[in-house]
Amino acid sequence: MSEPEKHTEHQPAPAAFDGEMAEILESFLVESNEIIDQLGRDLLTLEKNPSDPSLLNTIFRAIHTLKGTSSFLGFGQMAEFTHRFEDLLNKLRKGERHVTVGMMDVILEAYDTTKALLGHIEAKDDKLVEIAGVLAKLDAQIQGTQQEAATVPVAEAHPVAASESGEDASSAQTRLSDTTIRVDVNRLDDLMNLVGELVLGRNRLSQVTQRMSDQHEELPISKELYDTNAQIDFITTELQMAVMKTRMLPVAKVFNRLPRLVRDLCKETGKEVDLQVYGKETELDKSIIEELNDPLVHIIRNAVDHGIEPPDERLRARKPKMGTIVVNAEHEGNHIVLSVEDDGRGIDPEALKLKAVERGFVTEAEAREMSRRDAFNLIFLAGFSTAASVTAISGRGVGMDVVQTNISKLKGIVDIESQPGKGTIITLRLPLTLAIVQTLLVQADQEIYAVPLGSVLEVVRVNAEDISTANGRPVIRLRDTVLPLARMSDVMGVAANGNQHRWHYVVVVAWAEQRLGIIVDSLMGQREVVIKSLGEYLNNIPGIAGSTILGDGRTILIIDAGKFVNMCLARSAGRVLSTHIH
Repeated sequence: MSEPEKHTEHQPAPAAFDGEMAEILESFLVESNEIIDQLGRDLLTLEKNPSDPSLLNTIFRAIHTLKGTSSFLGFGQMAEFTHRFEDLLNKLRKGERHVTVGMMDVILEAYDTTKALLGHIEAKDDKLVEIAGVLAKLDAQIQGTQQEAATVPVAEAHPVAASESGEDASSAQTRLSDTTIRVDVNRLDDLMNLVGELVLGRNRLSQVTQRMSDQHEELPISKELYDTNAQIDFITTELQMAVMKTRMLPVAKVFNRLPRLVRDLCKETGKEVDLQVYGKETELDKSIIEELNDPLVHIIRNAVDHGIEPPDERLRARKPKMGTIVVNAEHEGNHIVLSVEDDGRGIDPEALKLKAVERGFVTEAEAREMSRRDAFNLIFLAGFSTAASVTAISGRGVGMDVVQTNISKLKGIVDIESQPGKGTIITLRLPLTLAIVQTLLVQADQEIYAVPLGSVLEVVRVNAEDISTANGRPVIRLRDTVLPLARMSDVMGVAANGNQHRWHYVVVVAWAEQRLGIIVDSLMGQREVVIKSLGEYLNNIPGIAGSTILGDGRTILIIDAGKFVNMCLARSAGRVLSTHIH
């Protein structure tokens, strides 16, 4: 009797992994990932339109392409699996089999396996992926041995996915590929760095030109220098905008993953949710897009698991049986605003306070003094959860603190508004780019600081006699409100020069619902600056986003408005629970 064949966990390394094939492999990965992304959207549309022949043909061609290219490059397991996947899709498009609920689950599982196989190729991992179980399910569907009478009902296509399937989408993709080229992102990063240095040079030239104009206005060369500087200024600005646009990606890259996530969560929880997505064409810097996926996934998971009620509970509350989650993206000045709104059970701020007291996060006295906004901010504390039990989806005390941490790294803010019984809105406010920002330069005790203009509401000039004290904190009355103040020199730990000023400038900055007036000695005008890292050892200075170089060569600090505001208010209150960013 021959010795039984031994199972190997590795497959021979394909020739495509050789250095000489690097360019071909890169092209295969880029094209395959594009196919996979579109395929995921098309499969969700298929679930709603199971008898659409053009959609079935599009899906079949996608898997057929993956099979052909992976076979050509020697990726045996990928070729084997997609070949079996293709067999089932072929029977569907020929009408020999029909999409059922169970079959749709198998098709999506096969899609996930295909994506995992591609991920192994991308990682140059020659280990075999366990696919026997999924292959058996595919075979059962191909042969019709999986007994299931119910077919997927023909429903109106989801408004988000309907325009992304069929022959029109394919031809549009072909036309787009004819007018685009692929560029290594590292080249774009290098180009962005060079533009940043050019902006610094432009700023220095502007300062030299201004000094020349002030001291030698009568000289003809002064006028020539002024005109030349104006031209360079214009060209630099245009070049900067052009380079920034090359790094911009539509937020659809993240949004397109959400329908599948909601679909799987609904099957797991038994809930019904209508996901509506708007503003997918809104663009963001690539570096921000890459970090946006995890926060959005956490928010959507919380919305489905904690927010949306089960169908019977919704009916008792006289709500539609199906819950609604609306995801929206839109530009607002130099920022992008993302919102996730659900019509679920909402959040009771009093219940949050009670839970915080029970778990020792705050005292009863602190809870009584908390505003509605402070109560919602408790959600961002690490380990805080109101879930009655731990589920596979959420309730382990992780999630919203991760959202806040990730958004904070992107210089953004998270805001929560909720009404018990009506629903919750979570808003993310993010800068369009992290590299170049418009700032207001201010001076305090001989030191210059840059405050991002996006967070500046106004600047007011006040008499020293108008500054009073409330609860040990300097304040002024600004129209109908009392505005807390912080001296820039005190916060930054700079020794005062001893000069007493009768008049002060107060820069009013805002972060979410919080307002703070920063007392400075003088204003130095607006300036576009390039954010430079402070390095590994100085990177975590509270309230500082980075540094920049002025036209005269001086290095100054750039204020992180969100952290600065919260740090100042927390210091005066003697605690940090009211902060958005820790």
